[in-house]
Amino acid sequence: MLDKRDMEFDLEEEVRGKNVKEPFLSQYRCGPLLGSGGFGSVFSGQRLSDGLQVAIKQIAVDRVQKWTRLPDEVNPVPMEIALLQQLSEDGGHPGVIRMLDWFEVEGRGFLLVMERPPHCQDLFDFITERGALSESLALRIFHQVVEALRFIHSRGVVHLDIKDENIVIDTRTMDIKIIDFGSGAVLKDTPYREFQGTQSLYTHSFFSTSPYKTPLSASKFHVVTLLVSLPASLGTRVYSPPEWIASQCYEAVPLTVWSLGVLLFDMVCGDIPFEHDMEIYRACPSFTRRVSKGCQSLIRWCLSFQPEDRPTLEEILSHPWMKAGNDKEEEEEEEERGGLREEHGSLPCQSL
Repeated sequence: MLDKRDMEFDLEEEVRGKNVKEPFLSQYRCGPLLGSGGFGSVFSGQRLSDGLQVAIKQIAVDRVQKWTRLPDEVNPVPMEIALLQQLSEDGGHPGVIRMLDWFEVEGRGFLLVMERPPHCQDLFDFITERGALSESLALRIFHQVVEALRFIHSRGVVHLDIKDENIVIDTRTMDIKIIDFGSGAVLKDTPYREFQGTQSLYTHSFFSTSPYKTPLSASKFHVVTLLVSLPASLGTRVYSPPEWIASQCYEAVPLTVWSLGVLLFDMVCGDIPFEHDMEIYRACPSFTRRVSKGCQSLIRWCLSFQPEDRPTLEEILSHPWMKAGNDKEEEEEEEERGGLREEHGSLPCQSL
């Protein structure tokens, strides 16, 4: 694993990367360590040319689980670099974190220079501090997440680890960005059989201000090393769908939509709906807070037991609750007067 001293004293002669003509240290200043985990470390940083604040993620070569080849590159690179490069082209998308640059530290690892939006914290900390969000705010955030995912999929990429810790929010504007593509993959129609969820990379999110708690065609890249399956204890298992629990197999879009259902529940209820495998397999969330019928309906649809019964991203955007928009605050007031309500919906809960 690289450390701060490596970056300060050894990188100038060792760093190289695509279209990089100057060594890393002549372009960026590395700041304090912000967090670390099983897949790497993150440092604060600054681009010297204009003072832009950045995040510098370093990945040790022995921690890379999936490699690919980029055009004009002799050596393979981590899949995360290829995915972020694809998503960052042509200015990227406002709801997706951009990779500004990358470097290889020969024989030892990689440095990813990421944008670091100001006034941001991850959604986990945001919910921890505020508790359950109003439906109007949850809708605003959720709509942005779904649109960002549509863009990601349109570029032939799938994130595979959507959760509150991998979404950052500007606390002034309520604009979001999806981060951490370390579990991402090339989007495909056939099933995935590797558990790609991860624990949060950062011991403390480098976007956090809280004291509490990142189209590809199949021919464009050549995968040279298959992803190694991870033990369940390392993954974001509470966001995983029933089909993974039952058969360790899932498809990209139904998995994503299931995770969106968990995320929306988390926002409007203040916590995730499932803690244990049996609860996931039952696919029957229990609403312990006042949540409108429309919101419950969408959550239950996303959390359908059968993958084929879940909506597409486009169908989510067309759901009446998503289109209500300005009526949210009035609906919340009506629900407050009417007491705790719960819609069971047309899809029955599943049982073992």
